[in-house]
Amino acid sequence: MENRSYRRYLLAGLLVILAFNNAEGLTLGLVMQDIKADLHATDMQLGLLSGIAFMLFYAVMGVPLARWADRGNRVAIISITATAWSILVALCGFAASFVQLLITRIGVAIGEAGSTPPAYSLIADYFSRQERPRAVAIYLLGGNLSFLIGYFLAGWINELYGWRATFITLGSLGLLPAIVARFTLREPRIARKGSKTVGAAGAISSADAMESTSLPLPKLTDVLITLISNVTFRHLLFSFSIAAFFCSGILQWLPTFFIRSHGLNTGRLGMWFGVIWTCGGLLGTWAGGDLASRYAAGNERLQLKAVAAAYCVFAVCSAIVYLASDYHLAFGALMLAITGLAMTNGPVLATIQTLTPAPMRATGIAIVYLCSNLIGTGLGPLAVGALSDALRPWCGEESLRWALLAMAPGYFWGGWHLWRASRTVMRDVESAQRNDPTRTERAEVSTARACAEGAAIP
Repeated sequence: MENRSYRRYLLAGLLVILAFNNAEGLTLGLVMQDIKADLHATDMQLGLLSGIAFMLFYAVMGVPLARWADRGNRVAIISITATAWSILVALCGFAASFVQLLITRIGVAIGEAGSTPPAYSLIADYFSRQERPRAVAIYLLGGNLSFLIGYFLAGWINELYGWRATFITLGSLGLLPAIVARFTLREPRIARKGSKTVGAAGAISSADAMESTSLPLPKLTDVLITLISNVTFRHLLFSFSIAAFFCSGILQWLPTFFIRSHGLNTGRLGMWFGVIWTCGGLLGTWAGGDLASRYAAGNERLQLKAVAAAYCVFAVCSAIVYLASDYHLAFGALMLAITGLAMTNGPVLATIQTLTPAPMRATGIAIVYLCSNLIGTGLGPLAVGALSDALRPWCGEESLRWALLAMAPGYFWGGWHLWRASRTVMRDVESAQRNDPTRTERAEVSTARACAEGAAIP
């Protein structure tokens, strides 16, 4: 029972850190119009601030930090980087110019890069292939919680006290989970090294610890060759990057769209977005992971086919958001779109972890985020901002509406890659398991864990 309780606590701790990690970017999107007026920035500059300038450093620094995580103390890495980005988020509130804000945001990016890959690596160690879609989905609920923080809370703080106070408050609050994690979460490589049993605190046995301690750390070139030679991984990488381009380009500008085209203020918009993104995201993320683990456990082919269909639905719902003349209808379509998209997160990221050999999991997920952030999140907001500026002579204040509408069909492209991945995923998963140097000992751990707790999933 204690083992099961600790695994739940681990997911909860990582979930809260992820929430504050994501909330900062959402808050920036919400207050961009105020930053534009205060710092006299253009739409393209705002796209640069929220896009490539941030994601270039976030994505590139993610790889060396993930390499460290594949051998080092992942809990310490998460705690240190979370503390760093929280302090820098608070410093954003003191920026006196666009350049100062840009430099501070770059520091935030470097800090945030060290959190996600180690978290996925920890989850993959603690949960089996059948458990991972649900476990990853629970972790990703932090992304949905971030909408409550980044939109609802930040929206009202900005409305009452301004965007500077909003960043200072957000950064201060982010320090608490970083400190708590450092003293309450446990690194199994340290805590359970040398033990062959499932620990009372929930730490895994030495078979999983050996994945990172007794095996040599693969060279980065070997990691790249292993992953890129995997057909399924390539399609998932393309899909993830394409979805990031269109989704991030839309997401970062969505608050500004409702402010410009529907005349909503940040307080009211933050309340609406907090409810829509949190409820839709929580429902979709949990349902996607739960359905995958309950009805398609170990069947990644079926999981990816369902995700591909969800992408197509999301494309249609997204278009309705920008075509609707009434913001209530737009919010309804947005709720459906968010729920559908959120259902895809757990199965896709869990499949990527299953395809990746154990000694390179953190590095593998960092490479996925490197590509998706540089190609997707980095260029998406910039592309929307540039397109909006280009359409302004013809569309006036509605130029952003048409720029966002032009991005909506891109999800069909991402869905096509997911469908292609579903055709080869079972073959590639079996191949990855055959070639996994820790396969035999992990099988022993799974048997011991099943005997100890009835193979229960939190």
